[in-house]
This record gives sequence, C-alpha cells and structure tokens, in this order.
Amino acid sequence: MIYYEKGSSDTALSHDDLKKGLYEALDKLGERQKILAVPPDYTRLPSRAGELTEMTWKYYGEKLTDILPALGTHSPMTEQQISHMFGKTPQSLIRNHDWRNDVVTLGEVPAEYIREVSEGKVDFDWPAQVNRLLVEGGFDLILSIGQVVPHEVVGMANYNKNILVGTGGSEGINKSHYIGAVYGMERMMGRADTPVRRVFNYATEKFLKDLPIVYVQTVVGVNKLGEQQTYGLFVGDDFDVFNRAAKLSLEVNFVMVERPLKKVVVWLDPTEFKSTWLGNKSVYRTRMAIADAGELIVLAPALKEFGEDKTIDRLIRKYGYFGTPHTLKAVSEDPELRDNLGAAAHLIHGSSEGRFSITYCPGKGLENLTREEIESVGFQWGDIDETMQKYDISNLKEGFNTLPDGDEIYYISSPALGLWAYKDRFE
Repeated sequence: MIYYEKGSSDTALSHDDLKKGLYEALDKLGERQKILAVPPDYTRLPSRAGELTEMTWKYYGEKLTDILPALGTHSPMTEQQISHMFGKTPQSLIRNHDWRNDVVTLGEVPAEYIREVSEGKVDFDWPAQVNRLLVEGGFDLILSIGQVVPHEVVGMANYNKNILVGTGGSEGINKSHYIGAVYGMERMMGRADTPVRRVFNYATEKFLKDLPIVYVQTVVGVNKLGEQQTYGLFVGDDFDVFNRAAKLSLEVNFVMVERPLKKVVVWLDPTEFKSTWLGNKSVYRTRMAIADAGELIVLAPALKEFGEDKTIDRLIRKYGYFGTPHTLKAVSEDPELRDNLGAAAHLIHGSSEGRFSITYCPGKGLENLTREEIESVGFQWGDIDETMQKYDISNLKEGFNTLPDGDEIYYISSPALGLWAYKDRFE
C-alpha cells in the first residue's frame, strides 16, 4: 500500500515539503507505540534520510525508541557524523549494527531459486539475515528510510536492500554481492528487476511478512545547475512504492551520454569518501560511459583505506583490482576469500577489466594511502596537487568541459547520485 507519493522530473522538494509528506503518511498509519527507524549511514548523506529521521523523532517523541543506521559493512558513525546527519535527534537512540555478529537468520532462499534467477552462474542457498533488534525489539512500526538510486550490486538501491543488506549479516551480504558480480553489474545497474532484487523479494515475501516495515524513500539527483535536488518522496509498504520511486530515479539519476567518454574526472567529497570500498562508485557508475582505452581520474583527498572492514581491507590489499578471471581464480584457491564473497564481488566491480585506466589521486596527509599502496592494487597513482591544478573543480561544470589547452573532459561531482552510460552499453 502507498501512503504518500509525490515526485517528477520537475519536482523540487524542500524541507517543509518532505515534512508535510512524511507526516501525512504517518497520520495514515495510525497510533503506534514503539518505533524503530532504519536510516542509511553517513555515506548516504545526500539522501535527505537524516532530516526525515529527525522529523520522525519529532513526530513520535519518546515512542521512537531506537535508530539503527543501516551500516551494512561500513564503519560505525562518529558522534560528529550523527550530529551532522540527524540534527537534534538524541544520540542516545542510535544503535550500531554489527554485521558479523549481531544478526539472526529468518530463513533461506533455496539454491534452486538462486540458480534460476542467476542463469546458473551461482548455486548456493541465501540466508535472509537481519539485525536481531528488528525481530526481538517488540516494535509495532519499523520505518526503513533511504534513497532510491542506481546501484552496482542490486540494480537500484533501497527498499528491502536497506533491511536485508543494511542490517544484514556477513553471509547474506557476501553472497548477495557475489550473485550480482558474477551475473554482471552492467546488466543490472539502473534496473529495478534484477536477480539480486528477486532474491530479496523472495526473502521479503517469505520471511519479512511479520515485521511491520514501512519504506520511506527519496529520489535525489544533481540538476542542470550542478545542485542537489530532491525530486520525489514515496512512502509505502510493498514493492509498488519502490517500483514507482525507481522509475523516477532512472529518469533523473541516469545520464545517457552522446558518445563514449575518453576522459572522466570524478570528485570524491572528503566528508563522504575515505575508502575505495565507497570511492569505487566512481568506477561503477561511469564504466558504461567510458570509451575503450579511456581514462578515469578520481580526485580523492580523504582516501585512507581500501576496505572499511579490516578483513576486507586486507583482502583487497592481497588480491587487488585485477579483473574477473584473477578474482574468480583467487576465490577458488583461498577459503578466506570464499568466506568473504562481498570482498570478491567488490574486486570485480572495481576493475575496469583492462578496458580503461583508473587513476586515483589521494591526499598527502599521513593517513592517506600512498602511491605504493595505490599501485599495488592495480590502480594508477596521480599527484592530487598537480591534477587539481590542471582540473580546477571550482571552474568545472557537470558534464562536458573543454579546457584552455583544448583537452575535453567529463566532470562528475557526485558519483553516488547518478549512473552514466553510452547507448551501446545500456540496452
């Protein structure tokens, strides 16, 4: 059922618009006594989920007893990040999700179904895992808050992914990432109906039906002026509400470029991107637009690690981003990588498969990744000072730019908010 819906490619929702829409939906839900909010973490800051969470607290007051950021594999939020994202919401309500330990398995999607939807590429059961708080907390409302946007693992982010991955366990996260990677992320990005989504939908229908989950979903993009704009708000409790948001997201977050891009420059906001685990969105979201033998330049001033989890960071350092055959061979030979298939999937996602070059330009602080570290995982290294002098982001506009020396580049300031493709690579 849809409780609220507003959005179009011409819509620009303000803070007050979001509040009005959210409260209209919550009014329709009726009286509730104990509420859990599940927003994304700081890595999804542009989603407006922080504001919506604060609005939820103001609406319900003490009845909102817990806030569980859907960390997935990400690092716990700092006090500063919590304050910045969730405003005056009491920090005492925040609960940290431990994806390796603090989960329960509600059931398993059978291997036969996984084999069917993946076209035979994988053959294992998939556990539907969630943080135990969702099951044991005694809530009569769970608000899953987040943003629908093209995504490399599932096709379009949010809806039940926010629950089954954001609050999921290591096995479920690892296997779902791997399904998407071996099936082919270029076959899935920007699509609401994908093998991974079908697995999540199966689990939702079979194992989540007793949880009182309502989804609060935004659609946010970058407009023609290079400014972030909120195009839609959708609130409901079934696939239909997600599907409607996904259609709008594809309309406003997807850019079909007129020709393959020879040189792409991406800026990674230092408040959001500190690892290649997140920063490789610059690779995922542009790969279908970059020309063969093209060049991707990633400006990453806050880059200090590869994985946000120590085990994953170590595995990335060990195997690097050297393409699918290299990674699949490592999976077959290394039990630890087989136990961390999410890391294996990420290694596949982060490689250009030798089709174009990837140059990372980290900052020069003591915490930043070094040239040796960058090159050891298969990327090229660039001097950030020299590169930013050449590509002055303060003078660049979103999309095509011709520099004074005649060099043409394509500039992207927020890779997490879009998907770029050339028509021959998106069918």
